[in-house]
Amino acid sequence: MALMEMLAGVLDDVTAPFVKTLGLSLVAADPKQVTLRMPVTPALVHGGGVVCGQALMAAADTAMILAVAASLGEFRPMTTVQLQTSFLKPVPGNATEVRVVCTLLRRGKSLAFGEIELLTPEGQLAAHATTTYALL
Repeated sequence: MALMEMLAGVLDDVTAPFVKTLGLSLVAADPKQVTLRMPVTPALVHGGGVVCGQALMAAADTAMILAVAASLGEFRPMTTVQLQTSFLKPVPGNATEVRVVCTLLRRGKSLAFGEIELLTPEGQLAAHATTTYALL
């Protein structure tokens, strides 16, 4: 099975129903990096007129699941140990999308470490996250 097909299956079959409401789609993937697209919809925009941080964090967390699966060549049970997010620039509610680029920094036998950039349509860094996952 091709990598993109396997990851699409993980996105469809493994993620929680809430995550599916984000409308995430795969843009690119290799064993070290996964790029997702998250369309900006009214459901993701809070009263301040910008994309809510909860949606950005969920997208970042999901990208890491896919990056680890890409590295392994398959999905294995895993869980988030740490997710640290810095919000650098608001994503306007009228933006078309957020690009989510997850780079797998290191994967050991029991832990994986990643870095996620969330980018505006213009390519500006809106949020930066680092994460640690435990492989179960």
